[in-house]
Amino acid sequence: MTKRTGFSEGEVCWTDLQTGDVEAAKAFYAEVFGWRYEDLPTPDGRSYAQAFLGDDLVSVIAPQNPQQQAAGAPGQWNVYFATDDARDLADSLTHSNGTLEFGPEAVGDTGVMVFFAPPGGGTTGSWEAGTHFGTARTEEPGALTWAELLTPEPQAAVGFFQQLFRHEVTEYPQDDGGSYTTLMVDGAEVAGIATVPSDAEGTLTPGWQVYFGVASVAGAVAAAVAAGGVVLIEPDEAEGGEAEEAGTIATLQDPQGGVFSVLEV
Repeated sequence: MTKRTGFSEGEVCWTDLQTGDVEAAKAFYAEVFGWRYEDLPTPDGRSYAQAFLGDDLVSVIAPQNPQQQAAGAPGQWNVYFATDDARDLADSLTHSNGTLEFGPEAVGDTGVMVFFAPPGGGTTGSWEAGTHFGTARTEEPGALTWAELLTPEPQAAVGFFQQLFRHEVTEYPQDDGGSYTTLMVDGAEVAGIATVPSDAEGTLTPGWQVYFGVASVAGAVAAAVAAGGVVLIEPDEAEGGEAEEAGTIATLQDPQGGVFSVLEV
């Protein structure tokens, strides 16, 4: 078990799901990850679900915003980087070739949220901690384990994150002649950046891919399919960088369209 009590600036600290059917998503992810939930009201009278492993908060399943609902958008997993100052980060986007998409906005006393996009796209969240610092567990079954950005402009995205968070980077050459880049904080790899695979058209799209740990990829795939999910990339077809080297992975889609990956830990 990897317990967390806080995150340094530039670390991936949190992931949450926006979906068109919170109750259905709760049932699906409970089957795959064994999550339990506590429901809380939203300002517009709906509710969102905090997801727990034991007593530890690891994610949130929230309803889509009105624009997403009107567009019939599929579910979406969001990835957040920790920041010490969300407002300063938002101001700095104009100097780093990024695009501010939302915020900064205080979420009660829990923290301040910003959404932005690097060059090449890929909506990215950043979180300034208040009473909520992020996931309380990482790198174990049912918890956030890795995140990577798939982008048509990987080098521009790498430079963007280096400027925004002062990430160090490590490059891993790939068989196709490209490279897989990991962003680093204090010598530890915190996220990956790669080119959208050319053979993944219709399966993977530009944006963040979130990975959750599982004890058995085969077991997680079977549970997901039984609960109505779809296997997008089978375990023996998965390709990646450091995430793949840590164990078998598979990419899945929940019944509301949310795409996520599972990584054996």
